[in-house]
Amino acid sequence: MTIAFVVLMFTAIGQSDLFNLLLAAYIAGIAYFFVYQLCGKRKPWWVLAGSAIVTVLVLISPLLDLFVLIFRDFLPGKVPQSTASENFLWVLVRMFFGAGLMEELLKAIPILLAYSVGATLRSPWREKIGVWEPLDGILLGTASAVGFTLLETLGQYVPSAAQDLTLQGQGAVVGLQLLIARILGSISGHMAYSGYLGYFIGLSVLKPSKRWQILGVGYVTAAGLHALWNATGALNLLVLALVGVASYAFLAAAILKARALSPNRSQNFATRFTNLP
Repeated sequence: MTIAFVVLMFTAIGQSDLFNLLLAAYIAGIAYFFVYQLCGKRKPWWVLAGSAIVTVLVLISPLLDLFVLIFRDFLPGKVPQSTASENFLWVLVRMFFGAGLMEELLKAIPILLAYSVGATLRSPWREKIGVWEPLDGILLGTASAVGFTLLETLGQYVPSAAQDLTLQGQGAVVGLQLLIARILGSISGHMAYSGYLGYFIGLSVLKPSKRWQILGVGYVTAAGLHALWNATGALNLLVLALVGVASYAFLAAAILKARALSPNRSQNFATRFTNLP
């Protein structure tokens, strides 16, 4: 796959949009493959790709306007254009509603959809498509985050940098730098938040008697980490790094716990059993 992407990128030299798309897809694929290997559960590639595609479709559909209306107009989630001169606590509150709660719910749509579809199917399709344990939720949630990050980066941040008149002809270079940083950083960003929420969605399936409590804790925690990352961006780079490390730690802990709780742990290719004499 690496060789294939290298060859394609050679052919795309001079075509910045195509080159950026190939590079973003490759980095995102590597980041997702890392999470997939940590999870150790096999899930059809088309189900995972479908999760990313559903998120992209939601983002470009009128449904996004409804999310914006609820979380940024009715609720205090109007995201400020610049956070440098704003009060930190007020920025955090606005990021919690306008970025954390809104975007994490949006990225959870493919997980909930997979659960609903899987519940109507028979084995083995119900297991392949549905959400029956935390590992399913993590895999679908992180895949959804890949779609979100790719569209947000390639559709918003990179074009904005390229059109910024203050960059004096360096917009394409800055856009490429943003692309690499944002996609590579998704492992401790969007993928971490969505994977963590996916864990709780899968856990609620295993423990239906505590479903709403579990979903509430997962949703608020994922949104809180997301908001904290956004709010500390203009505060201090060291604090930002600590938030990123904490977000990745939450995801890693969720994966390890999900593997321990999995009803199919014996089939998990990331788990190693050793027979001691």
